[in-house]
Amino acid sequence: MSQTVTTAAFPEQEFYLKEFRAKSFLFSLRARDLRDAAAVETLAEVCQQLTRNEARLIVLIETDDSDRRWLERLRTALAVRFVSLPAGADDKLVLEQVWTVLRTGPIFVGLWPAPQGRSAGQRLAVRLKVHKLVILDPDGGLSAGGGRVSFMNGSVLNELLRQPQAAGPDVHRPLLDSVRAALEGGVGSVSLCRPADVARELFTYEGRGTLLTLADYCRVEPLGLDDFHEAERLIQRGEREGYLKPRSRQETVLLLLHGYGARLGAVGGELAGFCALLPYPGQQAGEIVGLYTITRFQGEGIGGRLVGTMIERARTAGLDYVFACTSQAGASRLFERCGFRRVTAEQVPADKWQHYEPARKKTIQVYRIDLTVRQADL
Repeated sequence: MSQTVTTAAFPEQEFYLKEFRAKSFLFSLRARDLRDAAAVETLAEVCQQLTRNEARLIVLIETDDSDRRWLERLRTALAVRFVSLPAGADDKLVLEQVWTVLRTGPIFVGLWPAPQGRSAGQRLAVRLKVHKLVILDPDGGLSAGGGRVSFMNGSVLNELLRQPQAAGPDVHRPLLDSVRAALEGGVGSVSLCRPADVARELFTYEGRGTLLTLADYCRVEPLGLDDFHEAERLIQRGEREGYLKPRSRQETVLLLLHGYGARLGAVGGELAGFCALLPYPGQQAGEIVGLYTITRFQGEGIGGRLVGTMIERARTAGLDYVFACTSQAGASRLFERCGFRRVTAEQVPADKWQHYEPARKKTIQVYRIDLTVRQADL
């Protein structure tokens, strides 16, 4: 049997709670998928965390008489009254009941007679323009090539739906159609995951299901003070995973002061990546350091947008060149795609190597892109 994982185990949880504060969520699930203690307890804890964070929750559960035991366990954990919704109830009646409850409390739990399908929950999510629709399903998120698809934007989803053979069994089609209808109807994002994984899906950088958004709009902007804690957590994660070298507190502060964050979606959206552009004024050079994108968005072009922005910032500042050092093969390929060329350590500022570990220096590759036309090139 799976084990419940408390949300307190996730160091990045506070940043997601900040993003979710006072937002609205609609959870759509089937009671038969809650026939597991870990699933019930995890869903209850997530709901409690969100409501303590002033979020408004709508939980719609398809059920029949055989599910009473697990529903009672969830009811006890949430300590709220469940509302039975009549078969075939029109949306207007359901909306009235939802608002009657949410006027005085943070959570509405409605019980649909099975089977109602995903479309009813999707329609309500669109009608109410909720911040996030969470569809809990025993199959979890989407998969491709034998692995989980952690993130998918609207254009990729549309392409998937245009190719029936790529969408898997026919049973998935109604679900994917509902997801697309929700996103196109104004729902901010949709998460697909197993009930027992909902905490990891909502409160961690890597997620545990599939996050879907209509667009992958990405903004790269200088960090402000309010971003420092989140960015520092991102840097620390990159260090733990071995993508970034360990830095002292003073070195980390320097990165934050010169740092840029990549955010997806609306203003205040998730911090998907980070890097800094450290200046070498005497050399008219800049160094890209601390480049890291969170697991969920790796492969989504976030790193390229960060590097491209750093090049443009350096060019605007009148720098002669930008360089970067890495021991990661993926980062090397990224720099090469962005126009950098491999150079020797002597072709970047000597200040870079002061107090630098000799052993590490032997393991890294140095990349450089020139921003001005040299006389030798004319």
